[in-house]
Amino acid sequence: MRRRGLDFRRPVRKRFPNVVWWTVCGILVLVLIVVLSREGQTESKPTISRKPYRRDRIMEGVTITDEMLSSNSVTRQLTDQISLAKAFVVIAKESNNLQFAWELSAQIRNSQALLSNAATRRTPLTVGESETAIRDMALLLYQAQQLHYDSATMLMRLRAKIQTLEEQMSSANEKSSKYGQIAAEEVPKSLYCLGVRLTTEWFGNPNLQKKHRERKQMDAKLKDNSMYHFCIFSDNILASSVVVNSTALNSKNPDKIVFHLVTDEINYAAMNAWFTVNSFRGVAVEVQKFEDFKWLNASYVPVLKQLQDSETQSYYFSGHNDDGRTPIKFRNPKYLSMLNHLRFYIPEVYPALKKVVFLDDDIVVQKDLSGLFSIDLNGNVNGAVETCMETFHRYHKYLNYSHPLIRSHFDPDACGWAFGMNVFDLVAWRKRNVTGIYHYWQERNVDRTLWKLGTLPPGLLTFYGLTEALDPSWHVLGLGYTNVDSQLIEKGAVLHFNGNSKPWLKIGIEKFKPLWEKYVDYSHPLLQQCNFH
Repeated sequence: MRRRGLDFRRPVRKRFPNVVWWTVCGILVLVLIVVLSREGQTESKPTISRKPYRRDRIMEGVTITDEMLSSNSVTRQLTDQISLAKAFVVIAKESNNLQFAWELSAQIRNSQALLSNAATRRTPLTVGESETAIRDMALLLYQAQQLHYDSATMLMRLRAKIQTLEEQMSSANEKSSKYGQIAAEEVPKSLYCLGVRLTTEWFGNPNLQKKHRERKQMDAKLKDNSMYHFCIFSDNILASSVVVNSTALNSKNPDKIVFHLVTDEINYAAMNAWFTVNSFRGVAVEVQKFEDFKWLNASYVPVLKQLQDSETQSYYFSGHNDDGRTPIKFRNPKYLSMLNHLRFYIPEVYPALKKVVFLDDDIVVQKDLSGLFSIDLNGNVNGAVETCMETFHRYHKYLNYSHPLIRSHFDPDACGWAFGMNVFDLVAWRKRNVTGIYHYWQERNVDRTLWKLGTLPPGLLTFYGLTEALDPSWHVLGLGYTNVDSQLIEKGAVLHFNGNSKPWLKIGIEKFKPLWEKYVDYSHPLLQQCNFH
């Protein structure tokens, strides 16, 4: 065989001895050991000894993310652990593992204490102060996983628990609503006592009735349109007195103020006695009872006609015709009271007047209201403060827009407004036949399909397109059911305790009661006799 020339032969490979290879490998192993030992020293803390295998086991068992274990978000990590631990507490209790449930609860309290302390001092949690709690909670959560509280089981049990809790919450809310409504409708003993004593005084003291008649004959202010006329429809003597007194004390010209008060037959004598005995800086007060209004009869007033209907009577007074499906607040008979609906008949009640400010009896006046009578309503009938800063107070929240009659006539996003402090132009009212509009809608709601509750929904329908928005500072609402900003209260001309927590009730909101109570003279002999305090 012919051999290749030297130029075409393969180059000979140089081989490293085995000793060199082993030396290189040894060096690499040593370098790797040094690097790993340094990383272990960096991760370990001098104050807390941490076994390296725990992190891996926890990660496998509880599926805790790197973000949860990050030292940059210890607050979030603690919060997430607490939420998970609470779920495991429920499961542990249902599995009758009370000891483990106790351990979880104790660790939850420890973690919550850390978060609370950090929030109190307004500085973030540090890694050092939270690491022990995070580690101990993580170990407990891993232990929970080992006790076979797997995700599928936990979800199934939690769903059952949630359903049970929802049923309990629904029952509790229903009871709370009923008891709250009962408490709100309660007539305190002191108010009842005051009414009885005043009625006794009225019928037992001829001089009191004589004084009342003389004052009524001499008072020419009642029909004088140059005066500031206010009207209240109420059966609450003390609340009405607070409205009159607060208006008088904050008025620049109290001698120009006339209050027209309408009550019922039961409270008529007591109201007359109270406002005859007491004076309010020269304010004129007229007391009437709606039973004396001859035009107020079932042939003219839809509400009175509805009261004669047996189904309506059953709905409001028996509570048995729909198996309790309708909430109790919708079945309150006060919503059929003429004192509640008399606001829609103001021109008939005061035929000689041109402009009136309507006030509810659960308000307090803290500024001069004479400016209301110079406001230009731009041809509208009703001047009111709008309440649509939140979507809750738009028309679709009060009315049934599934009904074609409502849907075809009213914008669901139209802005709502509030009764309680309203300026009424009675000349425009009569011209527009606003009471007739109210009758139209009231007659079509006999079956309560257009709206359910109160006088505001029919008011929204009646004054739709006829309402002028007033500055919000004229009328501040919510003091009877929610927290109201102190700056709004300070600027408000009229403060409205709308809601169940009236200031004269035990369930009144304590921090708002002084705003109302400062207009009550608790040194008055009658109030002391009836234990007002």
